[in-house]
Amino acid sequence: MASSSKQKWLFACVTLLTIFITGARGIDIFLQWNVAIDSTIKPVSVDQPVITINGMFPGPLINSTTNDFVHVNVFNNLDEPLLFTWNGIQQRLNSWQDGVSGTNCPILPGTNWTYVFQVKDQIGSYSYFPSINFQKAGGGFGPIRVNNRIVIAVPFPKPEAEFDLLIGDWFSNDYKETRIMMDTSLTADNAVPDVMLMNGKGPYGHQMSKTYESFTVTKGKTYRFRISNVGSVFSFNFRIQNHKMVLVETEGSYTNQITLDSLDVHVGQSYSVLVTADQDDADYYMVASPKWFNTSDSSSLVGVGVLHYSNSNSNSQVSGPLPSGPDPFDVEFSMNQAKSVRWNLTTGAARPNPQGTFNVTNVTLSQNFLLQGSKGEINGQRRYVVNNVSYLTVDTPLKLADQFVNGSGVYQLDWFPTNSVNTEAEYGVSVSTGIHKGWIELVFINKLDVIDCWHLDGFGFHVVGFGNGDWTPESRTTYNLFDPVVRSTVQVYPGGWTAVYAFLDNPGMWNLRSQSLKNWYLGQELYIRVHNDDPNPAKERPPPGNLLLCGIFGDSDAPGSEPAPAPWTGL
Repeated sequence: MASSSKQKWLFACVTLLTIFITGARGIDIFLQWNVAIDSTIKPVSVDQPVITINGMFPGPLINSTTNDFVHVNVFNNLDEPLLFTWNGIQQRLNSWQDGVSGTNCPILPGTNWTYVFQVKDQIGSYSYFPSINFQKAGGGFGPIRVNNRIVIAVPFPKPEAEFDLLIGDWFSNDYKETRIMMDTSLTADNAVPDVMLMNGKGPYGHQMSKTYESFTVTKGKTYRFRISNVGSVFSFNFRIQNHKMVLVETEGSYTNQITLDSLDVHVGQSYSVLVTADQDDADYYMVASPKWFNTSDSSSLVGVGVLHYSNSNSNSQVSGPLPSGPDPFDVEFSMNQAKSVRWNLTTGAARPNPQGTFNVTNVTLSQNFLLQGSKGEINGQRRYVVNNVSYLTVDTPLKLADQFVNGSGVYQLDWFPTNSVNTEAEYGVSVSTGIHKGWIELVFINKLDVIDCWHLDGFGFHVVGFGNGDWTPESRTTYNLFDPVVRSTVQVYPGGWTAVYAFLDNPGMWNLRSQSLKNWYLGQELYIRVHNDDPNPAKERPPPGNLLLCGIFGDSDAPGSEPAPAPWTGL
């Protein structure tokens, strides 16, 4: 090889290696959020307070790449405490940043606090939202993208553009008034949202709407829509008039690519679909209709937006009936579609090795939790329960107590019944042991008459099975152990069950909850404590230097608190 050719070859290798190492380390992203109430936005034509971030509703996009470090300095200008959680971001070795009541003291009014977390070994579409005080019903939610590093191939051609589409049901009153409605059985059971919003905007053509959501596309081009259900109550079916959708990703997993006429998206879930503008230049309806609920096309609970072709003229404005979707009560359709969402085993994601390198074909289970979600009544109050235990939120975050007093005086480890249902409904601070680096089977059993959704912080789980009726050990014969998709939020159909496997390799205190806001607020949650005795910070991060104290620690210094070390930079 000639000298000049060798030099060019070496330069190319060094350049590629530099890109790989730099990309593997990630960059620091610094964000400052001013969280405040704005009563002028009016998502629908009603005066109501809306929680905004930097004046925006929905909040700003967090646009990151695998392994980036995200710094979010949150200024709380509300009149009550605030926390944000990062739905689906796994917070590897760092549950201190998870932003739920069991891991963090709240950010008090008039103060600020900075989250620092790494989107370690993740790609995909996610969302964030307030996690306490029923505030998600008032706004404060927004999209998260975790893009692939440039050295990792994406299993589809680069789209012309990407759009974030946050869809969710919305109450048209003050979220504090809705929160008060949760205090009695009658008002809690009859609290039904008023409208379905698309990116904070009301349905196209509806009298309640100030404006509507519209996306402009060019004929012949393909676009990626990152769709998240940021609502409180309803799953929805999403469809675009005369257009097919190709499913490509969900919550950090590339899927086998399937072509769909419509897609069910359940509360807390996120999907990516590719849409090709292959119709005549015109405008087309985009529709999100609630599941398990009777509506008409004119209902405000049917979200409607517009797909606008750039060369369409004023005479091609969309009109006429909305495109029809599946029967909202058709469980078989929805369950079959859910079973068809499968893991792409051959493509890489956050790492170059195929996703299928990590599979569940021959795993040995270390634990099995049977978790029954239902309603209960305790001291005359409506509560939601897991195995007849309603979670009691305590003033001291569990993670704080775990770190400094081994949980003493705050919670009793493994008191919660993980495989049985208590005779009577009762309150409890539910914390269960998860065996570090063991495989756990979680079976979610839905005794409610509506669709429920479960989410596990800190992990992605393999969705191995869905079923109707009671789960039994024989139900395992129906599991898909070949290519179950990995995600962090899964639906459970009324009177049915859903089973998932998770590998508990991420030490921390992790929230396992219903994504239905009412259920979560009224107690349908627990925590899984995954502990590693090794004090090496490469095994689990110590408390951050800006750790907030509350509860039994008050404003004093917690024993053993220390500044957080420099971010870990290993590949």
